[in-house]
Amino acid sequence: MSDDVTLEQAFQRIGQRDGRYHERGYLFVLAALEYAQARLPARRHLSGAELAWACRDFAWEQFGLLAPAVLGHWGIASTEDLGAIVFTLIDVGLLARQPSDKPEDFDAVYAFAEVFRAGYRWPGVERG
Repeated sequence: MSDDVTLEQAFQRIGQRDGRYHERGYLFVLAALEYAQARLPARRHLSGAELAWACRDFAWEQFGLLAPAVLGHWGIASTEDLGAIVFTLIDVGLLARQPSDKPEDFDAVYAFAEVFRAGYRWPGVERG
């Protein structure tokens, strides 16, 4: 993250550039990144696919079965949307990238309709 930009300034720039996603969608992606980093033995760069899966896991944890509705309300309906958010955050100085990173890294990582329809782990219920 650049020391030269505040969160408020970054969101002002985002609002001027791109109105596709709700501000909370950007905050969600930043929180999902921290969620993923907290589960690693040491902080490191995440690939687009790793971050997309972390967003899925974080959404399940935060919103349960409402995850697809919440993300959809914020304008996020695909992993491509997650990539667009990430690269906007990079453009405004809130995230950094590796030279090899590209928006296409988020293309078709998974289908929202599939991953949010099946596989929810009910808290307190063990599967045998």
